[in-house]
Amino acid sequence: MGLNLEEKKAVVAEVSAKVADAQTIVVAEYRGLEVGQITTLRANARKAGVYLRVLKNTLVRRAVTGTPFEGLQKAMSGPLIYGISKDPVAAAKTLNEFARGNDKLVIKAGAMANYVMDANGVKALATMPSREELLSKLLGTMQAPIAQFVRTLNEVPAKFVRGLAAVRDAKEAA
Repeated sequence: MGLNLEEKKAVVAEVSAKVADAQTIVVAEYRGLEVGQITTLRANARKAGVYLRVLKNTLVRRAVTGTPFEGLQKAMSGPLIYGISKDPVAAAKTLNEFARGNDKLVIKAGAMANYVMDANGVKALATMPSREELLSKLLGTMQAPIAQFVRTLNEVPAKFVRGLAAVRDAKEAA
């Protein structure tokens, strides 16, 4: 059963709100997937913070009109599932990981603000580390010089104590 006009407006408004906050949109064809497989994909997407939904292409076209994701409209044909995320890598990673284990999910395209990617671009984006991984690497890099400096400062009194212990041991032996 189709949607009435009010329901369509509500869907367009919901998708528009998600697109306004999005960093990435990934589009994949889901033809041939079973309900259990799509449920698994949705659960994985929920864990990763990805808004994942099967939508009518005309409604999504209306939602992305006038946004930086407008170039993605050319890829909107056929039965599609849309992954929209605030994290630039999360949607691509979630859909790419699922597509690796399931041949029936075919990634068609993706978009970042004012940049449309083909399927290979989405796969390349999926191999990038996430924001949390990058932040932890940056913190480790920033922390390394300070930690080395503290170890160097700690070595001076430790060397002094070892020297005193050696003098004490030499006097006790004599």
